[in-house]
Amino acid sequence: MAFQQGLSGLNATSKNLSVIGNNIANANTYGAKASRAEFADMYANAINGSGGSAIGIGVNLTGVTQRFTQGNITTTESGLDLAINGNGFFQLDSGGTTVYSRNGQFMLDKSGNIVNSSGQKLLGYAASSDGVIIPSTVQALQLPTAGVAPKATESVSLEFNLDSRVAGPDAALTFDPADPTTYNNATSVTVYDAKGQEMALTYYFRKSDTVDDTWDIYVTANGTDPFAGAPAVAAVTFATDGSEITSPVGGIPLSIAAGVPLTGGGTSLDINFDLHLDNATQFGAAFSVTDLSQDGYAPGQLTGVSIDKTGVIKAQYSNGQSKSAGQLVLATFRNPQGLQPLGGNAWGASFSSGDPVIGAAGQGNFGLLQAGALEESNVDLTAELVNMITAQRAYQANAQSIKTEDQVLQTLVNLR
Repeated sequence: MAFQQGLSGLNATSKNLSVIGNNIANANTYGAKASRAEFADMYANAINGSGGSAIGIGVNLTGVTQRFTQGNITTTESGLDLAINGNGFFQLDSGGTTVYSRNGQFMLDKSGNIVNSSGQKLLGYAASSDGVIIPSTVQALQLPTAGVAPKATESVSLEFNLDSRVAGPDAALTFDPADPTTYNNATSVTVYDAKGQEMALTYYFRKSDTVDDTWDIYVTANGTDPFAGAPAVAAVTFATDGSEITSPVGGIPLSIAAGVPLTGGGTSLDINFDLHLDNATQFGAAFSVTDLSQDGYAPGQLTGVSIDKTGVIKAQYSNGQSKSAGQLVLATFRNPQGLQPLGGNAWGASFSSGDPVIGAAGQGNFGLLQAGALEESNVDLTAELVNMITAQRAYQANAQSIKTEDQVLQTLVNLR
């Protein structure tokens, strides 16, 4: 009798419905992957071999596999939400065991670790105190809480054009920052001492009325003369076509002695820096400053973080500075379908999946990251509903085959 075939069909179809139901239940689970029940027919083995008219004894569930296809990416309001566009899994520390996930819903815990809702810590490369990524041991990523220390100015660069058509002030006039007739042009740049205290340096340019293509440069610090009435800090000479400075060549060393009064009170520390005028010109055009830059900065506090497409975490500070605080690292597998589902949107490595290959996003076959976004489930809800109808019909048909066999058996029992 074919009760065995019908019973196996009921069991198989019931499991198929369970898989479909699980897919539908996780249609809105970020990072979830749809599963598929796979079946195989069964045949009994004959003692003396099998003939060409063997009748199967039913169906068997051979496995439930997951489809690791890309889900749709949707934007969110959180900067710590991450979506992987392409291959790869997030690596998470779950109580000392590394698990893998495609769900990028992350947040900060009280210690500054980047974690998911289950408390699993996001893993990656750490960064040194000066913001250099150290690609060595993968560890839990922890955002800094301390601010950034100040940095004294060591280099100042000015890019400008001095008007070659103007005449210089009378040589008999002594330079006086309060008297505009004693110089031609001026510009200012802010520098910092070792404490991060600001100092406004004003540069004055005075054309020589005796030497062609030569300009004297004077400097004041916060409106005071830091050189105690000394002559110009530098005399620069331009090429005859005005395209570059021919003397002096390279940086001009300047030293601002300590004790310059500060606007907010107190006095400054020593500031020693090189003045670079590599891109200065003297053309027949009005005086203009096209770039002012210096490498010092005030102290700053952490104001926010951002994550770029390669997984580098940038910390932003109130002084306008930013530096790397770490880089999250992805993992790929030769056989993703061999991963062991652990629940909680996580998988574990297994013998079938192979060992993880670790790398940064965007390298090799690793996908890129998108911050402020999440990957939706790849479940096709319409297809699952159709599959559910088909599975329900198959369940009915198998139940009907059992009912028919029961009726045949009843007929045989009733024979007299």
